[in-house]
Amino acid sequence: MTNERPPMRGAVAGSTLIATTLLCAAIGLGLGALVGAPALLAIVGVFIGFALGFRLVYTRFKDI
Repeated sequence: MTNERPPMRGAVAGSTLIATTLLCAAIGLGLGALVGAPALLAIVGVFIGFALGFRLVYTRFKDI
């Protein structure tokens, strides 16, 4: 009997969530720097990143 699921799926799911959050925060920071409100748009990017990250993790790792 072989285990079809890799043993580190939880770590991959967590790193996907963190990477998505950081990427969206960086995009928000960059856009905020262009319009003059970097902190505000970085915070908005963090919240969008969490929502998008949870969505990505849910769709990819439903069986964890």
